[in-house]
Amino acid sequence: MWVITVYSKGNTKMFEFDTEKEAREALKGISGCKILSQVVYFNDPGLVLTAI
Repeated sequence: MWVITVYSKGNTKMFEFDTEKEAREALKGISGCKILSQVVYFNDPGLVLTAI
C-alpha cells in the first residue's frame, strides 16, 4: 500500500493507493507539503524472509 500525506494550511490529509504508479501519478496533481510512503505489512504473503 502507498500513502500520500499532505500538509497544507493547517490541515493534514492522507490518500491511500494500491500501487506505486497510481500514487506517483496522483502526487503530481497535489499541492502543499507532501510525503509519499510505502506501508509494508510483515504478514504479507508476497514478502520473502531473508537472512544475512
